[in-house]
Amino acid sequence: MRSDSHFCLDDSPWFRMLELDEVTSTNDFLRSFHPLDERRITLVTAEHQTAGRGSGANHWHSAPGENLLFSLLVHPRHVPPERMFLLSEAIALAVRQAVEDFVMPELPAMAVTIKWPNDIYCGDQKVCGMLIENDLQGQQLENCIMGVGINVNQTTFTSDGSPHFNPVSLAQLLGHEVERRFVLERVVEYFTRQFDQTEQNRGDELHQAYLAHLYRKGQLHRFADAQGEFRGTIADVEPTGHLIITDEMGQNRRYAFKQVEHLSNT
Repeated sequence: MRSDSHFCLDDSPWFRMLELDEVTSTNDFLRSFHPLDERRITLVTAEHQTAGRGSGANHWHSAPGENLLFSLLVHPRHVPPERMFLLSEAIALAVRQAVEDFVMPELPAMAVTIKWPNDIYCGDQKVCGMLIENDLQGQQLENCIMGVGINVNQTTFTSDGSPHFNPVSLAQLLGHEVERRFVLERVVEYFTRQFDQTEQNRGDELHQAYLAHLYRKGQLHRFADAQGEFRGTIADVEPTGHLIITDEMGQNRRYAFKQVEHLSNT
């Protein structure tokens, strides 16, 4: 994609965009959104979220008007419920590529990766968090809402009390502000391509691309689970989304989301 090109975010028969000033969270908005006509992709953005949520009990702290806060709604009825992690991979790859587009020209040595399951990291700092919510109706995956928060122009972050709180923004990395809409255009364009792959039965390609950009994959690092701290190497992520870590004893450990934590090596 050329650096000076822009993806059209205008409404169309397959795309809808809603821009809000303030909302509890864009995911909350989409869960109660019932339009008369269904679009392939619905995008909702907000300048400020009064109750932005991360995964579990986490909360997303963002200064009003400085970052990208948005959610995408799709209807992935073609994706088997046991492969719903493909949607997480699709949006993670889209955001990772969009962030890299802005970082790479000025910081070519900076690694932009996906920290399992779907945080986006620049080096060892978090530039984006996501919250994926799926709606099953019977045996069919009816809706998927992908909430995304990208740190774009915020330069001061309030600690959430976690020892692993390590946010960074594009403005901090690059030393100047970035036009938020340009970042959003890139994300939506790349996500549209990734979503196409899920519809074209190319989920295995998507999964391999996800593995290729996984943070810390194949490197010995510190982790912690319910039994305590250990050292291991990320070996794989299963199509179901389960993380496989090989510990120093050569044993494979399998984790669902929130069952294991990355620790700093220092």
